[in-house]
Amino acid sequence: MTPARKSGSRAPIATSSDLSMGSAADAPHGSRPEQVYSRLRDLIVQGLLAPGSRIVETEIASRLGISRTPVREALQRLQQEGYVMGSPGSQQSRLTVAPLTRDDVYELLNIVGALEGLGARGAASMPAADRRTLVRDLKALNAEFHRAGKATPIDHGNLYDVDEQFHRRIVEASAGPRLLALHDAVKPQAERYIRMYISMLTGDIRTSVYEHDIITTAIEEGRADDAELAVQVNWRHAADRLSKVIAVAGERGSW
Repeated sequence: MTPARKSGSRAPIATSSDLSMGSAADAPHGSRPEQVYSRLRDLIVQGLLAPGSRIVETEIASRLGISRTPVREALQRLQQEGYVMGSPGSQQSRLTVAPLTRDDVYELLNIVGALEGLGARGAASMPAADRRTLVRDLKALNAEFHRAGKATPIDHGNLYDVDEQFHRRIVEASAGPRLLALHDAVKPQAERYIRMYISMLTGDIRTSVYEHDIITTAIEEGRADDAELAVQVNWRHAADRLSKVIAVAGERGSW
């Protein structure tokens, strides 16, 4: 991993190639803010818009061939959700991609743990037949996760995707629309961190596999309190590991 940029350096500006949006410009006007939002969020989450990069409203609008209004709406939503940020007193055009920091990752991953813990509590409270179906899926996903972690070389993207499927399956099993909406808004922010630093997190995934087993067993046995706590602990440990990795590799975009 490259070290964090030194304090005082100027943030890079996102280029036109970074902001390529495919056919978004051809969409009906009413859908543009959502498509601009989705595309920008994907670029940020995948690290293609680097932490600390300048986001210039006029550049995005020019690239898409649309007015600044839908771009502004998309950027306002991204700012509200924590993907981009502005300096105090700055204008919208001075927005930058949010940095990756130790303090933020610890708070963020514990929030994810709280949300997914509620999902696990609901899953453990489902009827026994529904729990059996869910547990069968979770066991299969955890076995796949274990295999992916032992592969040589490790496909880090695949490893993340399987882990994400495991956790998402729990949330979707019983969550209502509010919990799903909160999870959809917050989880990709955690994904930014995991994808950026995952190569330094996968030396030994046995702990994660074991914690997944604890979660699955609690759901299988209908122990709602234990299921919720097990998910929270799993994410708390992930926050601890990521915080230590960032301490070594450096924060991104904090300058």
